Amino acid sequence: MHDEHGHGHDHHDASSPEIRVEALEDLLVEKGLADRERIDATIRRFEHDIGPMIGADLVARAWADPALRKRLLDDADTVVAEMGMRGPEIEHIEVKANEPGVHNVVVCTLCSCYPWALLGLPPNWYKSPEYRARVVREPRAVLAEMGLELEPETKVRIWDSSSETRFLVLPERPLGTDGWPFERLAQLVTRDSMIGVARATDPDGQ
Repeated sequence: MHDEHGHGHDHHDASSPEIRVEALEDLLVEKGLADRERIDATIRRFEHDIGPMIGADLVARAWADPALRKRLLDDADTVVAEMGMRGPEIEHIEVKANEPGVHNVVVCTLCSCYPWALLGLPPNWYKSPEYRARVVREPRAVLAEMGLELEPETKVRIWDSSSETRFLVLPERPLGTDGWPFERLAQLVTRDSMIGVARATDPDGQ
């Protein structure tokens, strides 16, 4: 396992803002000014739909264009800028490609550094101390618990995000998608596959 740590920086303490947000939400719900189910639905929409669509588009274009794929792996910052993808926490992004025999996983061991502008809101499990600690120590066990079984010979590479560098996984392109336009390919790309805890969706499973 390759454990890439690049934490030469100060992380913010995410727990205090989270506590304040939860307290504010509780107060608004208590006073009848907000509905918890609607709040949760909005968060789910940004976690799974609106946010990850940007990263999925980038991955699909790289699948469909070998030259773009190479440029993305060599210099993701330039490609992202050229495509007009701007937003928080992608000042410097590196893309790591999954391929036969190699599987990449992203974590932030000290807080929750995450490419918001490409993936939307980070999932709660990504921010949890359990994931942040265990995925480095026992990545195969964590991935298996999340539904991803890797072949014994597959090397697992862990990339530790920091405030200076965020990582995005380029999942393997599913078989049976030759000739697909990138718009259709993008539908196979999930948030979790771009973090590395899942594969891209099997086209036969759609």
